[in-house]
Amino acid sequence: MTRPGGQPPARRALWSRSLPFRVVTTTLVAALTILAATGWFLMDQSSRGIIDGKRQSSLAEASVVLDGMQRDLRTLNLRQASINERLTQLARDAAYRGSVGNQYYVVVAGPVSDIGSAGLDYSSVPESLRRAVLASDGLYSTPTEISFADARPTAPGLAIGSALTAPDGKRYPVYFVFTNQPEAETLAVVQRATVVAGLIVLVGVVATVWLIALQVLRPIRAARLAAERLAAGHLDDRMTVVGTEDLASLARSINHMAAELDRKITELEELSTVQQQFVSDVSHELRTPLTTVRMAADVLYGRRDEFDALAARSSELLSAELDHFEVLLTDLLEISRFDAGAAELSLEEVDLSQTAAEELRAQARLAEKYATPLVLDAPRPCVAEVDLRRIRRILRNLITNAIEHGEGRPVTVHVHADDAAVAVAVRDHGVGFSAAQAHQVFNRFWRADPSRRRTVGGTGLGLSIALEDARLHGGWLNAWGRPGQGAQFRLTVPRRAGGIVFGSPWPVVPDDAEVSA
Repeated sequence: MTRPGGQPPARRALWSRSLPFRVVTTTLVAALTILAATGWFLMDQSSRGIIDGKRQSSLAEASVVLDGMQRDLRTLNLRQASINERLTQLARDAAYRGSVGNQYYVVVAGPVSDIGSAGLDYSSVPESLRRAVLASDGLYSTPTEISFADARPTAPGLAIGSALTAPDGKRYPVYFVFTNQPEAETLAVVQRATVVAGLIVLVGVVATVWLIALQVLRPIRAARLAAERLAAGHLDDRMTVVGTEDLASLARSINHMAAELDRKITELEELSTVQQQFVSDVSHELRTPLTTVRMAADVLYGRRDEFDALAARSSELLSAELDHFEVLLTDLLEISRFDAGAAELSLEEVDLSQTAAEELRAQARLAEKYATPLVLDAPRPCVAEVDLRRIRRILRNLITNAIEHGEGRPVTVHVHADDAAVAVAVRDHGVGFSAAQAHQVFNRFWRADPSRRRTVGGTGLGLSIALEDARLHGGWLNAWGRPGQGAQFRLTVPRRAGGIVFGSPWPVVPDDAEVSA
């Protein structure tokens, strides 16, 4: 089936995918155009040369014969012989001369009837030529088609006409019909030779271009395969360098790039390992002093009523900041586990609708503080094999973020499922963020508005940890937002551990979102 574009889809795909096909096709079209133009030019020049040569020789031959006939006719004594007898004799002599080598045929318009070569159909002389000869003196010629009275086939020819003047002053037209059959056969041979030579040249050019394209593309394909191997992590692969030309320089450049990538990636891996070890070590080393400081802070906080106002406020601030520091330290330890690939799931069957309801109840006091209504959309139980602790942490983070940025507008939690997956979406109608920031929100310590102060006490790692938790389950965590329209974060996890998520039961773009024109 052909699409409206003209070419079948398979042919268009081959054109866009195969460089040799494009090169050979382009060369074929160009060669056909050049050969067609060259062949037409050669045939035109050959035809003109052969036909013009035939015409000149025919005119010369006709002139010689006419001069002889005219001299003979002047010697006619009308008292001794009739004009018709002499014209008949002249016609027969000229016809005999023309029959030698089958050069031409003769037609003489006598006083009684036309006299000419035997077997010739006198209609081979065009009427236009007859009128021209009768109208004035001179030698005229025109192409014609020679017909015969017998079964011989017609043949191309050239008709030449003039007139003889008798002693009594009367004019008698004489016509010579020269056959062009040998010239037509010569032109046919030239035409066949031109076509065959063109086909040989065309096949040779296409084959040569195909071989050249393969020679050029072979190292390019090797470079592509080498780049794919590098992209797959095989940084020790190298291309074979052959020769000293530009294609060999390409192989050397690819090999140099691979070596530099290997070196840089090794450096980055070593640096990442050092950083991960540093974060892990620092986080663990801070545990003991933090525990000591926490114990002292709890004592001070418990006896704050005995202090003056400044000391009491300081103990409250110390306790709050220690809470924040403990959360930060816990998040850093969790991040270090993800970076080290040591995070594991503790799976159990959980009703995520019930889990979402419990988390909403847990955040009721915070929502009350921000005057934010909380709404749960969970029409039925949605059971999945998940790590409850990690799912609670994801929902807690998404709900607290929605409350903090929701500007007092309702926050809705949607829980829906299909046969393969469960989706939990948290929708707020607050400040939102731009489409370009939808992926940046999961970056560590990223803020849409750096000048905006955190009021809930987050560490800036919550969404990063939530994303890693979702991936650990084999699921997704998507973000949608628009300035002034709020945001929606959608968690999608497979219902069975190890399952693959191909789609989500809930759209990432809310139904109430305004579509930009």
